Amino acid sequence: MEARAGIVVEGGQRALNTAHGSVVDGGARKLLQPQPQPQPVKQSLNQQPHMGSVHFLAGGIAGAFSKTCTAPLARLTILFQVQGMHSNVATMSKPCIWHEASRIVKEEGYRALWKGNMVTIAHRLPYSSVNFYAYERYKNFLKSVIGENYKGNVNTEPLVHFVAGGMAGMTAASVTYPLDLVRTRLAAQRNVIYYKGMWHAFHTICRDEGFWGLYKGLGPTLLGVGPSLAISFSVYEALRKHWNSHRPNDSTAVVSLTCGGLSGIASSTATFPLDLVRRRMQLEGAGGRARVYNTALFGTFKHIFKNEGLRGLYRGILLEYYKVVPGVAIVFMTYETLQMCWSRIQTSY
Repeated sequence: MEARAGIVVEGGQRALNTAHGSVVDGGARKLLQPQPQPQPVKQSLNQQPHMGSVHFLAGGIAGAFSKTCTAPLARLTILFQVQGMHSNVATMSKPCIWHEASRIVKEEGYRALWKGNMVTIAHRLPYSSVNFYAYERYKNFLKSVIGENYKGNVNTEPLVHFVAGGMAGMTAASVTYPLDLVRTRLAAQRNVIYYKGMWHAFHTICRDEGFWGLYKGLGPTLLGVGPSLAISFSVYEALRKHWNSHRPNDSTAVVSLTCGGLSGIASSTATFPLDLVRRRMQLEGAGGRARVYNTALFGTFKHIFKNEGLRGLYRGILLEYYKVVPGVAIVFMTYETLQMCWSRIQTSY
């Protein structure tokens, strides 16, 4: 019995020691094991480059799709803007939207409504990509500079969107400006075809006007694009935030379409005269014609105002609204939809 009891006692002691050792070892192992908390931070850091690519691609696709949808209105707008610049060529017999559209279809065919659209897409893809990518980067940079003052500050948030939008617009416009100039000249051609295509236009402009001819009108472009996109982004963000705070369950497509259209109207009304001057300066010397404006930006403003009045600075504004409302709405809707689709793909994996 004693032996058996000793065995039992020894066995129990070994069991207690083993159990105690297991608890201690297990506790030590738990302490030594890495904590799972840093994992989400690591994942979010890895996703940052991907989000930059998403902004770049989504912006480019949205811009190209929007411009293709509104290409006929864009060409009509350019034709109205340059009316009065050359009395023998560019003046329309009846300055009516539908009359001019029917004239183009009758004389040049339906495809002429999309004249220069390939150049437009070649310009809009990089332009819109750089625009949205730069906007997100500038916005995040400004938020980091402001720091804690940004959070909950009602006055700071619109300022960040305004400045980021303006800087993004000027960055994108500077990078892709030669394509915009070529697109304008191709779209403004009517009876006499001087430029046979995009590459021919590049070659001809460099030959006739020099390399810097590709940047003719860049000054008014930056003055117009900066405020235009600053207003567009800030108004869009403010309207979307207000809408979502009152009706959070509404469709993203409906919200972005409506807010985008309204932001386009606001930005176009404020900056249309600059856009008109930019178009006319881009067409200086086109097709071998004589120069009309021998002055810089403000001299061109004065010349147009003196000869055509205030209405001359807003020539084609109605067409601009027809183009901008669906154009900007489609851009923001497509951009938000693509981002939402990407987020769903990311969460599904």
